[in-house]
Amino acid sequence: MADARAMTRLREHYEKEVRPALMKEFGYKNPFAVPRLDKIVINMGVGADAVADGKKIDAAAKELAAITGQKAIVTKSKKSIATWKLRENLPIGCKVTLRRDRMYEFLDRLVNIALPRVRDFRGLSGKSFDGRGNYALGIKEQLVFPEINYDEVDATRGMDIIIVTTAKTDKEAKALLRGFQMPFVN
Repeated sequence: MADARAMTRLREHYEKEVRPALMKEFGYKNPFAVPRLDKIVINMGVGADAVADGKKIDAAAKELAAITGQKAIVTKSKKSIATWKLRENLPIGCKVTLRRDRMYEFLDRLVNIALPRVRDFRGLSGKSFDGRGNYALGIKEQLVFPEINYDEVDATRGMDIIIVTTAKTDKEAKALLRGFQMPFVN
């Protein structure tokens, strides 16, 4: 585990640079009114493969735990779908919710290490906000994270990463994420 100083590098950056810049840009009077990161949710769906082979879920959960540094929770199907041979309450994926220091540390690794390793990466779409200040992005393969050993991977799996902020509008959330050097193209 890294020392406490390295864990809070992005949090210090937020408090010393990003928060004052947002206060000036949007005219906030109270520093507690400034948008901040709330949590990051990472979801890895395994889908129909998990129905046939239970080891796929275990492998996905293990990989997600290696990437995030936190144990993954197995997600189960909510309803039965006959065409996919899926019954209710079967394990179909896993997810992790990161908060506080682990959230900042993951965002730091995502922006500085993982995204530059994505093949043909030209930047993130600035249109993936939900209207309430939350941002979602998808990664096609887990191999962009250095924690994953290429030789031990049984299948490439994508993941959804949702960055939840306290911002009221997409404009505020985009300015907040730009402060963390998120590489938006538009």
